[in-house]
Amino acid sequence: MSVIRTDEWLLDSYHEPIEICEKLKVHFKDALASEIYEYLTLHGMYHPLRNGNEVVKKLQNNKVWEIVEGEKLRLQEVWEGPNIPIFIFPSDKNNRKLKQDFNGKSGLSFKDKLFLFISEDNTEKEIKALFTHEYNHVCRLSKFQKNEEDYVLLDTIILEGLAENAVRERMGEEFLATWTSYYSNEELKKMWKNIVFPNKNIQINDLKHQNILYGLRFYPKMLGYCVGYYLVKNYLDSSNKTSKDLLNINTDTITQIM
Repeated sequence: MSVIRTDEWLLDSYHEPIEICEKLKVHFKDALASEIYEYLTLHGMYHPLRNGNEVVKKLQNNKVWEIVEGEKLRLQEVWEGPNIPIFIFPSDKNNRKLKQDFNGKSGLSFKDKLFLFISEDNTEKEIKALFTHEYNHVCRLSKFQKNEEDYVLLDTIILEGLAENAVRERMGEEFLATWTSYYSNEELKKMWKNIVFPNKNIQINDLKHQNILYGLRFYPKMLGYCVGYYLVKNYLDSSNKTSKDLLNINTDTITQIM
């Protein structure tokens, strides 16, 4: 499969996202369309706006579906990645965190499918950077021999660190997510030692896992993401490997130099 022409779905049913999600049920075992929509909105999918069809047409004019299709073919070959369906929808314009930390765009990756939530203000390079990050997740999830439901905090932050370092490698530092610059290396080293390392084996279904990953409650903002990026970058710099080389490497191997 490839990039699904969700623009056609959107032009038909933009104001009925549950109806759109009915088409996604085949990709989610035993889930209702309403449950799928609720889950996708948690990760950045749009809530209907009055001028929604104009938003969709702007995304079409920006060649979003064509850009992603080209990148998918390119990275699938370079990373020897899986051929999975890719779904593109407008992002949530009213999500302040999405604007502040991710410049109005986000994605959601699984081993067997990928979702992109994009603003009409995102540039071609930003779209390529987003797809690079998310498709790197897909490749890691399919190549690393561990079920995602068994992931612990360390697995998750390395997953994020690998993806954003792939963006740095491909696109340059200009197109890194803003969170990569929140802290100095010295601050990140302390966060790793004092917060992340003692909690590295927290299971993915534990609330504390998410709190550390995103820096919620009393934790530093985007803590897990930032430390993951720092750890992977250190490993890449010291080993002279590329992001492709790390797709199936053990999590503990990447952190052993720390």
